[in-house]
Amino acid sequence: MMMAEERDFVIAPSPIDDDSMNMPLLGQSPPSEAHSQHNLNAIGEILNRKTSVAQIMSKTVEGLNHAYELRDSSPEDLIFDLFKMPNKDEASISKLIKVLKSFGLRESDPRLRHMNEKMKSFEEEDDDARNFLLTRDKFKECIHPSVQLISQALRNHLIIPSWGEFCGQIKSIYEECKSIKDGNVATYIPQLARQNPDIWGLSICTIDGQRVSFGDAKVPFCVQSVSKAFNYAIVSSDLGADFVHSYVGHEPSGRLFNEICLDQNGKPHNPLINAGAIIVTSLIRNHLTMADRFDFVLNEYRKLAGGEHVGFNNATFLSERDTADRNYALSYYMKENKCFPPGTQGLREELDLYFQLCSLETTCETAAVMAATFANGGVCSLTDELCIHPRPCRDVLSLMYSCGMYDFSGKFAFQVGLPAKSGVSGVMIVVVPNLMGICLFAPPLDKMGNSTKGVAFCQKLIEYFNFHNYDSLLHADSKKHDPRRRIGNRDTELVVSLLFAAKNGDFDVVRRMYLQGTNLEMADYDGRTALHIAAAEGHTHLVKFFVNVAKVNHQPRDRWGRTPLDDARTFHHEDCIRFLLKQHVRAHKNSFPNDGPASENAIDSETLPVLLAQHQHLKRNVIAENIRLLNGHADESSGEDDLTGTTGVMLINDTEVKDKACNGVRKMPPTIKLQRVSEADDENCT
Repeated sequence: MMMAEERDFVIAPSPIDDDSMNMPLLGQSPPSEAHSQHNLNAIGEILNRKTSVAQIMSKTVEGLNHAYELRDSSPEDLIFDLFKMPNKDEASISKLIKVLKSFGLRESDPRLRHMNEKMKSFEEEDDDARNFLLTRDKFKECIHPSVQLISQALRNHLIIPSWGEFCGQIKSIYEECKSIKDGNVATYIPQLARQNPDIWGLSICTIDGQRVSFGDAKVPFCVQSVSKAFNYAIVSSDLGADFVHSYVGHEPSGRLFNEICLDQNGKPHNPLINAGAIIVTSLIRNHLTMADRFDFVLNEYRKLAGGEHVGFNNATFLSERDTADRNYALSYYMKENKCFPPGTQGLREELDLYFQLCSLETTCETAAVMAATFANGGVCSLTDELCIHPRPCRDVLSLMYSCGMYDFSGKFAFQVGLPAKSGVSGVMIVVVPNLMGICLFAPPLDKMGNSTKGVAFCQKLIEYFNFHNYDSLLHADSKKHDPRRRIGNRDTELVVSLLFAAKNGDFDVVRRMYLQGTNLEMADYDGRTALHIAAAEGHTHLVKFFVNVAKVNHQPRDRWGRTPLDDARTFHHEDCIRFLLKQHVRAHKNSFPNDGPASENAIDSETLPVLLAQHQHLKRNVIAENIRLLNGHADESSGEDDLTGTTGVMLINDTEVKDKACNGVRKMPPTIKLQRVSEADDENCT
């Protein structure tokens, strides 16, 4: 599933130059920052270009970002140039495959099927193709069907950008759990009792199809109770969630998973206990024959798995049916209470289908893809096919969160905070919504019937990564790692939030960011700060907060050399102009020595005409007050922020000087003193 990814780039204010017009847009990283050093090292080893790989990838990423806009080169040409052999007009397709693997994409990915088919056809035509060296035309023809996915990977736009580092940490947690010897293999089903207790497998699949596996990830096992989650999602998509829940509830039972009881409405408590799962099974295409019903579910499982292996273990089915007294008793109890839908076939047939679905066989790698389909909102990560409708997908995750781990469900939700479902075979699936699906397999179970290694892995996973459902709260543990985070992504999010808050005059957001220690002087790609935006929008209260409380620079310059005062003047926001002008004058005053005579602190002859010329639309008394402040004669009461009080003062030595000051065009004397003037003079100046 392709996802639009935000990129991140913030540039400090700088003077205008020729290169400034080629800066990346906000929300788009400069290409050199698209990859972590770990990624660059891995790509460099594959390309055998350890010294120049950063520049090469930078050029490629920049070209791919703009290929469709500028139309200078096609994405296929850019990718060919990246993998082109020195001094040859041929490119190595094998190196492309290795690079894709370094990002977590497998050669067997269905989205790369057409590329693989083209490679095989070229292999048959030309023996040299076995070395995976293709001419430009053949290379482009080969990758064209999959160019979108390849481009997404090379730009590092997959959901987990630093894939190698993430896999390294997962492997570390996997190895920690490997030494756990607690728990016992389930014995009530003979076939399960024969499982090897030392088996320990793990597989992960992200919503973009990045995959990694460790240990016994390809050892087949029966899904057992994990099938309940998939069956519910399939039936809810087929019949509608409301119809399904007219026969089964959605509350945690607080009882054993196979206890003979119903809720207060005479229905099974939820679809993830035995009673509810049997009712859900009876709803599966109950107008068809048993064989067709089984085929329907099996095909749906394979859709969820993106075509990965899903089989059937007949020995386990027979073994489970022979030890099913409890489930038969439960079914007859529900039949007595009229829980089954009309048209239900005989109880033996319904239970046979239930046992068959529990005996479906798969591997960690397959189940991880199925879990990733849940994480991706019901869309298979490998095929982009909608398998589960949005509401059933949401509902099954809610049920897994509250009811998926037998009597350990509440504690698991409290400690781990992720939807999960376990089975007595030792399998566990865990869903990190909008990120990944995880499958864990280790037969030894704890007292609650959950895999001991699987539960321990999840607990350690949450200690390191911020995957808990509530790790996204404000002021959450900042020591946890977010594998989705990109280089500089945090700064991008902050600067966007800050600038939008400044534009909208949202004082609460600005104040919260200030209290969180955010740098309020951050700038966008044009060097414009929140103070620029607030001044341009006329949000005087924010302008005062930035300057007086946050102590930001009151006159930063953007790419075009403009200050917040310039923006306030352009849009005629006089309150902002008054305040910023006062800050400008104060700063000018502080630039003089404090130990000299008052006349030395007076404003020089060049400053006043500039101020008067630039701010002619302001009242004369505002300018006069600021000059009075600059010359060191203002009293304490003149330091108010609003500057609305009249001063009745005017800069004057004689009439000629007064005229020059008012016009702001002729040269002033070296210093200008203050004295009271009459109302007539005041009128002449304005």
